[in-house]
Amino acid sequence: MTELEAAVLLHLLKVPPAQQLAVTEHFLTLSTCFETPLGALKNTLAEYFANPQGCLRQARDFIAATEDAGIHLVGWSDPSYPLLLREIHHPPLLLFARGDLGALSLPQIAIVGSRNASAAGARVAEGFAETLAASGFAVTSGLALGIDAAAHRGAMKTGVTIAVLGAGVDVVYPRQHQALSQQILANGGVILSEHAPGAPPLRSHFPRRNRIISGLSAGVLVVEAALKSGSLITARLAMEQGREVFAVPGSIHSPLSRGCHRLIREGAVLTETVEDIVTQLGGMLALKAEECGARPASDALQISQVAKGVLEAIGFDPVDFDLLASRLAHSPADLIAALSELELAGLIEKKAGWYQRIL
Repeated sequence: MTELEAAVLLHLLKVPPAQQLAVTEHFLTLSTCFETPLGALKNTLAEYFANPQGCLRQARDFIAATEDAGIHLVGWSDPSYPLLLREIHHPPLLLFARGDLGALSLPQIAIVGSRNASAAGARVAEGFAETLAASGFAVTSGLALGIDAAAHRGAMKTGVTIAVLGAGVDVVYPRQHQALSQQILANGGVILSEHAPGAPPLRSHFPRRNRIISGLSAGVLVVEAALKSGSLITARLAMEQGREVFAVPGSIHSPLSRGCHRLIREGAVLTETVEDIVTQLGGMLALKAEECGARPASDALQISQVAKGVLEAIGFDPVDFDLLASRLAHSPADLIAALSELELAGLIEKKAGWYQRIL
C-alpha cells in the first residue's frame, strides 16, 4: 500500500478528524495505521479489515478517476504537501488540487474580508495582493465575493494566487466566479480543497476551509470585516496556529471596519502598507509599493479643479450630501456635477446615500 493509497482509504472510510489527528501523532506513515490500528481507529477501519483487497481496489479506482479528471491528489506524505499546513492541529490528510502544484511551495499570505465589500476596500485588497505577489508571495484566499475576489485579481497582475474552496475543486462557488477560477489556473495558480470532486458547498464546509486558508499562510491580512464575519474566524484560527494577523483599519462609522478594529485591539498588526507585513515577517519587497499602483496625488488626477476640491473635502470617511455642502461654498448644482464627475472617474462611490472616497 502506498502512502497516497493510505490517504485515500482514510478519506473514503470517513475517518473522523480526532482519529485522523491520532494517526498523524502516533504513526510515522499513514500506511502503518492499517497494520497496527489503535483503539477506536480499529472499529473505524473495520470495513477495510473485512475486505482489504476490495477496499484497496476501490482506492486505486478513485485515484485513477480523479487523476483522469485532471485533479491532483496530495497526500499527507507527499513532497508537495505544504509544510506550514502540516503543522496545524487538524491538518487534512488528503488535498485535491487543480493547477500548478509548484505554487504551493511559495510562501503564502492570506487576504480575506467581507463579501459585501466597499469599492474602497476591494481596491485596498487588490493593491496589497498585487504588491505581495510581486514580492514573491502566493496570495491565498477563498474565492468568495468581495475582498477574496479582489485579492485573487490583484495577485494575478504580478504573480500567482491560491483559492481554497469549501466544495470540490470542480464545483466553483459562487457560480459567477467560474471565469475567475479559470483565470487563476491559466495564470499558474491553484484551486485547492480537502473535499472530493463533486462535493457541494455546504455551510459546514466553510469553517473547515478557513483553517486551511490560515494554515497555508505565514500571515493573514483582513481587509473589511463586520463583527460577525467568517473572516474573523479565519483570523482567530491563524492566531491559534501561531500565524501573524494583520488588519487594515477603516472609518469608525463603517460597520465593515469594526471587525478589523476588534482584531487590532486583540493584538493584530495595524496595517497601512505592504511594508508593515513584510517587516513583520522578515521578508524583502521585490518591488516598491509605488510601482504597483500607489495612490496618485490629487494634482495628477484627470479631473476638474472643482472636482479635485470636492474629493479633498470628502476625505476618507463616508459623508452625506448635506455634510459635504456645509464644507464647501459650491452651489448644489455644481456640487452634484462634481460628485457625478468623481463617480464616473471611479474615484468615489455612493452607497445608501453616503459618498466614500476610493482613491
